[in-house]
Amino acid sequence: MTRLTGLDGAFLALESPSTHLHILGALIFEPDHVAGGVDFRRIRDLVADRVHLVPPFRMRMIEAPFGLQHPSMVDDPEFDIDNHVRRMSLPQPGDDRELAALVGNLASRPLDRRRPLWEFHVIEGLEHGRIALVPKVHHSIIDGVSGAEVMAAFFDLSPNPTPGPIFGKDSQEKQGGDVVALSGATPPQTDDGTGHQWTPAPLPGEVDQLRGLLGSLPGQVDAFARSLSRTVRTARALSGRNREVSGALPPAPFDAPRTSINAAISPHRRVAFDELPLADIRRVREVLGGTANDVLLAATAGGLRTLFAERGEDLESSLVAFVPVSVRTESEQGALGNRVSAMLVSLASGVEDPVARLRHISNGVQTAKEQSRTMGSEMFAGWAEATFPAFASRLSRLVTNLRIFDHLAPMFNLIVSNVHGPDFPLYLAGARMVAMFPIGPIVEGVGVNVTAFSYLDSMFVGVQACWDLVPDVDTIARGMRESLDELVQEANRRDRPVPWWHAELPA
Repeated sequence: MTRLTGLDGAFLALESPSTHLHILGALIFEPDHVAGGVDFRRIRDLVADRVHLVPPFRMRMIEAPFGLQHPSMVDDPEFDIDNHVRRMSLPQPGDDRELAALVGNLASRPLDRRRPLWEFHVIEGLEHGRIALVPKVHHSIIDGVSGAEVMAAFFDLSPNPTPGPIFGKDSQEKQGGDVVALSGATPPQTDDGTGHQWTPAPLPGEVDQLRGLLGSLPGQVDAFARSLSRTVRTARALSGRNREVSGALPPAPFDAPRTSINAAISPHRRVAFDELPLADIRRVREVLGGTANDVLLAATAGGLRTLFAERGEDLESSLVAFVPVSVRTESEQGALGNRVSAMLVSLASGVEDPVARLRHISNGVQTAKEQSRTMGSEMFAGWAEATFPAFASRLSRLVTNLRIFDHLAPMFNLIVSNVHGPDFPLYLAGARMVAMFPIGPIVEGVGVNVTAFSYLDSMFVGVQACWDLVPDVDTIARGMRESLDELVQEANRRDRPVPWWHAELPA
């Protein structure tokens, strides 16, 4: 039995009928050159063969008595691979829009907490004979970085399958041929129906659960005291630091403007995809400055400007993005769960000039990073550990039932996340992956999530939105591409060689 950390447990406690805290992706494969082809059965058998490499995939959640401690993960004695690997099909030939609609439908459904919190949906019927895999995994198990490492257990570096992860802490060996299992994986012991040997531990009884709860309560009180002390110290440090900052400070919670994408959300989701060339992002970065993440944020700002312009909506101030930041150390590479902090960044959406907007964003990110370092990565995790899940769960449902964010300004306007992926090709059951669109969750009051994943020569972007608030989610994806094109054109204009007849003559 493994008790969840506070941060992992918070993703379970904060779910509500309208807030589904799972992560999805749309992975597209070309099986053209695979002997015998790639179909559902072949992928299902591969997943069954490797699922033991990801121990939480055969574990389910057990709630603590009275919700006074975070849930625990225990072996699921009723684990059945066919409850988790499922087959679907699009009317042929299915294009990206139809796939996005299907992914939005899958995102709208919560995972079944009576089983391990993951599903793989194999989608057939895509155009050009392609096949898609839509993984759906609860955020309590993975964050963006560990999610990529989990999927690596099912990928290969060549069309010839070799089990084990292929990037993460072992990525240095990715060209060496040897592949190792994810940390924490143990040799199976008895047959679980997937062809491996595995003996699930018996489920804990009520007495065992109550004993564990009573033993954890002193630690809960200690965690609360430590979190309160850390918060006071952090507030003093931030106050002193902010007095020394000469430029603009990062946005504070609830500084974001009220917009049509910020209100109480429904359970229903819309999804859009786009692909941004990494060559264009590098071009903008090299000529105009900033990082790849700054360019993504600038493109996102442009996409939202397009959305609000087409809606005829004027904003009272610039949009504020919640940007998750990985705090995963080298020693934590390959570990599951969440190792994240976050920062609030102004998207400078009120700035008309795209280059000036990028510079504002880049400067704001640097200031936010410095503030985040002052706060440290442990404050959020500490409060998550100290808060009773029963309290967090009831508060989340109260916010949903009262539709509080129909009346209050949001803490921030949208979520923007960026995960760095491999620059080498990946294969599933022999089929080459040609695209990987990530889909991050939305939360109450925040109707849009933009998540990017770099793979090979592209940054693949998935936009998830509340259907009721943003039915025109495609506009954001289109606006992001147009905004990046504007920046590339400006970079090309500024970097164009000056003709010799325009050059200044030497004195």
